[in-house]
Amino acid sequence: MVIERLRDQYPVILICKVLDVSPSGYYAWRIRPESARSRADRLLKKEIRAIFDKSRETYGSPRIHDELRDRGIRCSRKRVARLMKEEHLQPKKARLFRVTTVSSETHTKAPNVLDRQFEVDAPDTAWVGDITYLWTAQGWLYLAVILDLYSRRVIGWALSTRMTQDLAIAALDRAFFERNPEAGLLHHSDRGSQYTSNSYRKRLKKKGLIVSMSRKGDCWDNAVAESFFATLKIELGNTFSSREAARLALIDYIEVFYNRQRRHTSIGSLTPVQAEAKFELEAAA
Repeated sequence: MVIERLRDQYPVILICKVLDVSPSGYYAWRIRPESARSRADRLLKKEIRAIFDKSRETYGSPRIHDELRDRGIRCSRKRVARLMKEEHLQPKKARLFRVTTVSSETHTKAPNVLDRQFEVDAPDTAWVGDITYLWTAQGWLYLAVILDLYSRRVIGWALSTRMTQDLAIAALDRAFFERNPEAGLLHHSDRGSQYTSNSYRKRLKKKGLIVSMSRKGDCWDNAVAESFFATLKIELGNTFSSREAARLALIDYIEVFYNRQRRHTSIGSLTPVQAEAKFELEAAA
């Protein structure tokens, strides 16, 4: 109630006069026993607030509803949305994609084998790679990532002060170390010179990976990687006090939150780690 929120700042009589409410009616309401529904809503709001804070203010009502369900709390999604609105809990919104690809006219380009088929049947069937930039008080910092399309898990990433082929290779090598994929895996990226370079292509060929690249100037062909960067920049931010602060923040965001805690609607409201564990359990059954 508005009066209850403002009574410590203004006289109750003044608030009631402004709101055209009877003071006696307000005091009668205060001593009236709390209804079962009101008490349930109050307790549910505490659970919702805790989940919202743990999600780093990124969850909307669908994912909060899923989290409540997993905690054994039964309620409707509409009720969660209503209570979030009452508590003014508004999740952060992702920005639109922004094209940053710099291609080389002399490098050979691969066809778009992936062709926007972003749903695959198993981990290590298809990977996507991309590079973005982050601003720090010490200058630009570039982030290269490799994501598994099945689980949306970040399986390789690297940072550098320069957007070079070595940066992309470092992220790829980390992914190889983590997963050691079999030949035939599809690797998709944009047409940036980092991915069309001889050194990068040789690594893919050595592992027997199939090369796929987006069409010229079409960021939607690599939408999963672009979406990850948009999510990262709105949830983590893209401005940091130093390069070391950015590095530490990225370790926490990628390795702790994104891969292991953040629910992804595209994979059944599971975390990437949960999605891969579920696949392994079902495959073994």
